[in-house]
Amino acid sequence: MRIGPDGSEKPVVRVDASSYVDVDDLVGDFDAAFFAGGHDRLRAAVAERVAAGQTVPFGDERIGAPFARPHQILCIGLNYADHAAETGQPVPDEPILFNKSPNTLVGPNDPIRQPRGSTKLDWEVELGIVISRRTSYLDSPADAHAAIAGFVLVNDVSERAFQQERGGQWVKGKSAETFNPAGPWLATPDEIADVRDLGMWLDVNGVRRQTGRTATMVFDPYVIVHYVSQFLVLEPGDLINTGTPPGVGMGFKPPVWLQPGDVIDLGIDGLGTQRSTVLAPR
Repeated sequence: MRIGPDGSEKPVVRVDASSYVDVDDLVGDFDAAFFAGGHDRLRAAVAERVAAGQTVPFGDERIGAPFARPHQILCIGLNYADHAAETGQPVPDEPILFNKSPNTLVGPNDPIRQPRGSTKLDWEVELGIVISRRTSYLDSPADAHAAIAGFVLVNDVSERAFQQERGGQWVKGKSAETFNPAGPWLATPDEIADVRDLGMWLDVNGVRRQTGRTATMVFDPYVIVHYVSQFLVLEPGDLINTGTPPGVGMGFKPPVWLQPGDVIDLGIDGLGTQRSTVLAPR
């Protein structure tokens, strides 16, 4: 995890729901250099500090994204067959790959800012993959396991009018400020029993909108990392958002769009929860 004011977060390791261990004297940040060096070196030090009682209770600190701004944020579209159906599009034969600006990354409970001119602001609970090492041309999905540092809860916030009605690619509808809340923590792969079968959900103003499981993904996380590696070089700390289950605002009849003041709660098994409030345009 990373906690503290925006731009001044410090790295910590979550012990349980009530406490953490400071590691800012051991790690500059959870960034590309950290992931490239491997995070196993932290395990012994954290275990020693826990055994010595050197844990700190969580207070009211702001929680930042659990990793520093990545080199790139990549996204997989229409990766749940039932979500493709609700949008009226066919299930893709290959992963649909697009990107969103890395500076969309914010903390899990930070507000979401509606962009100027927005009329169709939407939500998407997703599983995120964080890359552990420089990766390209993997031979098989099995090789992707070694390229994954961990998994994270994300909200792939989208502006559908920008995405679908303004021509060109989807990036315009995905890259406004605050459009990628992430966290509260990054779970290493050994902490997740089966990343291909995690429950996920999202509420808007207390009303359940999305319910799904990663088991219904068209392309699982390992297939995705292998596939993406055939087209570009993944760097340590890069984030891949893997798609959303049904229940997005555009899928309702009539559609339901986010408005200033709306509160979004979401979660994935083992990866915590988020709560964001929508703010009016600047």
